[in-house]
Order: sequence, then structure tokens, then C-alpha cells
Amino acid sequence: MLLYENLGINESGHLTIGGMDTVLLAEEYGNPLYVMDEDQIRRNCRTYTRAMQKYLPEGSRPLYAGKALCFKGLYPVIQSEGFSADVVSPGEIFTAVAGGFDPARLYYHGTAKTDWDIRYAIKNGVGCFIVDNYNELEALDRIAGEAGICQDILLRITVGIDPHTQEKINTGRIDSQFGIAVDTGQAADFVSRSMELLNVNLLGYHSHIGSQIFETQPFMDQVDKLLDFAVEMREKYGFTAEIFNLGGGFGVQYTENDPTISIESNIREIGEHIRCGCEEYSFPEPVILLEPGRSIVANAGLTLYKTTGIKEINGYLNYVTVDGGMTDNIRFALYKADYTMTNASRMHDEQNYFCTVVGRCCESGDRIAEDIYLQKPERGDIIAVLGTGAYNYSMASNYNRVPKPAMIMVSGGRSRLVIRAQTFEDMIACEL
Repeated sequence: MLLYENLGINESGHLTIGGMDTVLLAEEYGNPLYVMDEDQIRRNCRTYTRAMQKYLPEGSRPLYAGKALCFKGLYPVIQSEGFSADVVSPGEIFTAVAGGFDPARLYYHGTAKTDWDIRYAIKNGVGCFIVDNYNELEALDRIAGEAGICQDILLRITVGIDPHTQEKINTGRIDSQFGIAVDTGQAADFVSRSMELLNVNLLGYHSHIGSQIFETQPFMDQVDKLLDFAVEMREKYGFTAEIFNLGGGFGVQYTENDPTISIESNIREIGEHIRCGCEEYSFPEPVILLEPGRSIVANAGLTLYKTTGIKEINGYLNYVTVDGGMTDNIRFALYKADYTMTNASRMHDEQNYFCTVVGRCCESGDRIAEDIYLQKPERGDIIAVLGTGAYNYSMASNYNRVPKPAMIMVSGGRSRLVIRAQTFEDMIACEL
């Protein structure tokens, strides 16, 4: 039940996060409720910064991947821990800058940047574009020229690595929708063209192979392909890449069946592999960028629901209904993503009630978990879903006109509201 180090059980038999009683938090702020542990976020950040400073070439740094969780109040925390940030839309740029984040430390991703998007990013002083395709490259050169700047860029290339992760989060294959493939020869042409343009400044390469990867070998293979490509580009065009951005992808534990990994050990192994490869090719060690998102915020978050009912269909299923669902956590409906769940109100009870937990939407797919064991709940009990810090709030919707929940941050035994719950008025505010 207690999957992460920041969770506990108090004298009342309630689940705690960061030492705070989740049942009391639910009473104070309402349900559903996203809860984020700021201290755990900081611990996760420091794992990366310390390991990267210790094991990777000088100047290497982490970029927080905001697609995992993006809200204004998170960016001061990330920036204070020495992170740069990965953004994938003007909305994420706006949010980061509104949170006081230095735009020069933003790296702008995206497969379908419009001219308006590019102008917005340049106007806001985004430090580096990660260019996905030829059309973007040409548009960026034109718009940067109009703005009178030379824009730093990385080229996103696809290295043809299958990391054996879930199909919808596998981004490294040759036929990926992201980036330009090395194996087809097109990535070499991508480099050549970028060097011909006057208003972009090529710094190196970006590659992302997927998410929820628990083995180090795919990253080693990724480094090998990047280094082979970089050596070829040096010999062919005289361009020596200064930066390798390896993307994100380290897996996190959602259930006790998931393996655990040591991020520090992974970074050490990657660093040693890069060092050996650069020595073999007499290639100067590039600055390494990593883009952790899920592994920064997932285990720092949980979601609290209130039980609205128990439905027992004799000889078939037991259903536990809660006051949230696919509107605040779409991942089970999308991926059959597994989570660890517990009855936060009855942590001392035996977890022996076999059930499926469903939400409030008029949709058969509105399930948060199937065929799990909980401490048998009663109406009003608080059900906690662990590890929801990543890709829950960021993928939330208003399906069935359900308002999005509030989010709070806990730290040092105190809680604060960082996102207020949506009201009905909020949902119609843009309607004429």
C-alpha cells in the first residue's frame, strides 16, 4: 500500500503524504483533489542534478518536461533546483514565463509548430528550438530573419531504437511521427540544410526513444546511434555537435509489480558509455541534456476521491464508485494504465475487498482500476490513487461537463492551494 517514501499511516489509521493526513486534506479542500508533495519533487530534482554533475560532461543539465505536469506554481520550484525546461506549446511557454521561469532556459519541442507559434516563442525569448522537420526548419529561418536574430536549434532525429515500452509512448522507431530518421539518410540532409541557413545556429541533436523504460540498454543503443551519426556529420560536413539531448524516459513504479530503477546508476552508466564512445572516435564529449518529467512528479502526487457508492452484482462484480474518474485521470481508459489504490480512511483494515473502481461519467470506459483489492469502503470514505503526479492534471478534461479538480501542494507540514477547482462558470466563460 505504501509504494513511496513520502507516504505513511498515522494514529487515526489514515494515509499521509509528506506527513499530512489525506483524509483531513480532503475535508479541507474538497474532492476530487490532486495533492503534490513539493519536498518529494525537490528530492527527485536533486537526484538528477547531483548525478548529472557527477557523471556527465561539464555543462550537462536536466530539462523538466512540462507535458507531464504544467502549472504556474511548479516552475519556481523547478527553476530553484537548477533545472531548465522542455516546453511543447505556446501555452506551456506562457505558463512557464508567468511562473517566473527564465525563457532563455526553455527548449521548444513540437511536430506541428505554426508560424504564429514560432513568432510567439521568438518574441518571448525562448532559448532553443528543437526542430522536428524540414518545414519547421525553413519557417524558423524565415521568421528568425524577420526578427533579426539567429536562433539556436537542436535537430530532432530518430535513431531507430525500440525500447520495448507501451506502443503509444514509443517514439524511437524509424517510422515515428517525431523527428527525421537517421537510417533513411534523411537526417544527414537535415543537417546539411540547417548549416546552409543564415538565421539558425545548429548546436547538436535531440533524440527521444520513449517513456516508462526500465532498462539501460536502450539508452546505450541510443547513445551509440547518436555518436555514430555525429561522427559521420563531422566527417561529411565538418560539423561537430556540442549537445546531445537524450530526451526522457526513465520508468517509474506505479504498482509493486513494476521494477524500481536507480536514476543515479542509470546516469552513471550512460556517462561511462558516452566517455568510452567519445574516446574511441576521438570525439569531444558533448554536453548532455536529459528531459525528465514523469520521474520528477509522478511519485510526488496522488489523487483523493470520495466514495459515492458500492454496487455488488451477485456472482459477477463489485463496483466502487467515486466522485471523479476519466475526466481527471484518462490514463486507464487510454492505456489500461495500472495504479496502486488504497482506502485512505481505513489503512489499518485488511485490503481484501475485490472490486473495480469506476468514475462518474456516462461512459463504460470510465474506470480507474479493474479487479483490485481495497479495504472495504463505505460511502464517504476517501480513496487514494498513488503516483498520479504525471499525466493526470495535464490530460484532464470537462467531459460530461465535470469541472476539473483543485490541486494543493504540501511541504514541511503545511498545505497550500496552487490550482483552485473549476466552477461551472469557468466552463462556460469562453462561450458566447
